[in-house]
Amino acid sequence: MIEKKEKKAFWDIYNIPILGFVFKNKIFIRTIQILTLALFIYGIYMGFKEPTSENIFTKKLFWGLFWSFFIVVSLTSFGRIFCGICPHGFLGKYITQFGLKKDMPNFLKNRFLGILLLFFGWWAIYYAAPGFWRVPLATAWLFTVLTLVAFIMYYLYKDMSYCKYICPIGTLLKSYGKISPTFLNTYKEDCKDCRTFECAKACSYNLKPFTFNKKNSMEDCTLCMDCSSACDAVAFNFVKPSKTLFEKFKYQKAEVWSFILITAAISITMGFHHGLNRTAIADDFIWSKTALFTEKYITFGTLDSVGIFAFIYAVLFSIIIVYIGMFIASKFLNVSFEKTFYTLGYAFAPLFIIGGLAHLISAFSTHNYAEIVNGFIYGFGLETSNVENLSNRGDKWLMFLQIIPYIASLWAFLILFKRLQQFNTSKIRKTFAFIFASSLILFYLGQKIYTGYVFKTYGVKKHTSHHQHKATHK
Repeated sequence: MIEKKEKKAFWDIYNIPILGFVFKNKIFIRTIQILTLALFIYGIYMGFKEPTSENIFTKKLFWGLFWSFFIVVSLTSFGRIFCGICPHGFLGKYITQFGLKKDMPNFLKNRFLGILLLFFGWWAIYYAAPGFWRVPLATAWLFTVLTLVAFIMYYLYKDMSYCKYICPIGTLLKSYGKISPTFLNTYKEDCKDCRTFECAKACSYNLKPFTFNKKNSMEDCTLCMDCSSACDAVAFNFVKPSKTLFEKFKYQKAEVWSFILITAAISITMGFHHGLNRTAIADDFIWSKTALFTEKYITFGTLDSVGIFAFIYAVLFSIIIVYIGMFIASKFLNVSFEKTFYTLGYAFAPLFIIGGLAHLISAFSTHNYAEIVNGFIYGFGLETSNVENLSNRGDKWLMFLQIIPYIASLWAFLILFKRLQQFNTSKIRKTFAFIFASSLILFYLGQKIYTGYVFKTYGVKKHTSHHQHKATHK
């Protein structure tokens, strides 16, 4: 154990004024955790107390501030720090200390559980019934149930197993955290003779920070910083963005699938439903035609049939394209399909998390900022005037955000190129493998280009409600 180490490396965040205090000071971190917990509890309380849409505080706290603004921004800057202040994880560490400390059954030790809960429980419902989870009462019930499940899991099982396997965003944040320009590890010279392993003992997740460098992986580290409080040899370094993804590490299947499914569910589906469906030829797309055809035989009621089929087609197209591309790439590389798929699939990481910054920044400046602040004014009954948006739709500077998805695509191509170097084959074979393995990147990029072309060529669709749209085609 090192009680005090003189840190000279300028890339160690703990050595940087202000940032070092923010990420290292235990009192400050605990204060942030308590404040986040208080907001979390108050947001749920308000959801039950004022369950109607007038309660903009609950809606904007969970679906504006926590997700997607703070999570996406923090993942692309400092990594998985949201997990470090998450109310579930914060309280879970204390619950598990007094719990039964059992091993989680193998059927629950499946990282796909959390991903699929998010995929179907949130995104499928979001497109079928867009406003369902944004109703304060539904939001309050959702997080109440999740909290009860989490606390039961913490009490029963050791090593924070709920966070690793069941939490709907646990694997997601672990996966996308690899994009960030930070990496937690230890100073090798101080660890080589260590016999106390204080950093590992302090970790509620049963991790060993001194192994992270060798594994090129922070594993399930949530950046709670408990290990850095236990030993000063722990470092939190600035590194090249996506450094982990450029090098070899033990892949996890659920991580690659999280990239594919989230890209399909968010980037591609929104491109279909919120992008192309706002153009003058919206009715000509296959998801719109399928919805109109199906409505002849099935009554969807208040459900958004176009949203449902846009989601289904986006997911099907994405999976089929990836499978075909990776299958052909595996033949050129002369290795198994599985190895090709899960080694190269990490290249898809930037598509949503980096590409999505364009929508996030635009939405925040044009309406989310004002809605979040006004939500807090409402929630706490502050006697102050509501704030205005930071900018308006159509402002010229927002046009520059359109370049971000292209940066994300180039970033994905670079990761794919780097990961291809792990295969021992000729350059010509790698070149062809690169082309086919990048199928999802090309699909993502092609959609962006095509959407711009359609808007420019055919213009914007005249606004009609979904029910008017149905009536017109009966």
